[in-house]
Parts: sequence; C-alpha cells; structure tokens
Amino acid sequence: MTQTLLAVTRPAGLAATFRAIRDDLALRARRRAAYRRTLADLSAMSDRDLADIGIARFMIEDIAAEAAARA
Repeated sequence: MTQTLLAVTRPAGLAATFRAIRDDLALRARRRAAYRRTLADLSAMSDRDLADIGIARFMIEDIAAEAAARA
C-alpha cells in the first residue's frame, strides 16, 4: 500500500488570502476571454476556411477550451 501526501498550501494571513483570490479571479477572466475570443474567431469562419486549416466546425468548442487552458 502506498501513501500519498498532498501538499496543502495555505496563504498566511488575510491579505495573502485576498491576493490568492484576486489572482484566481484574474486567471479565470483570462481563460474566459481566451475561450470567447477563440470561439468567436473560429465561428465566424466559413466551413471552407476552417477546412483549409484542418478544423471541422464540431471541433471549435474543444479548440476554444484548449486555448483557454493555455491562457
């Protein structure tokens, strides 16, 4: 049987907690913006243009999610 120890990081103090919350919200906002921008850009393209770059229309949401994860 193996034991796994999880490292739990806790901000020290109220100010650090608020900084962590702010940073998390900023990250979520960047990811949401990247998702929406990618989704809008690819959705605006014609099927032919998408095919030229190797993307099928049903792939757009997955590609937008990948872009958001990298943001």
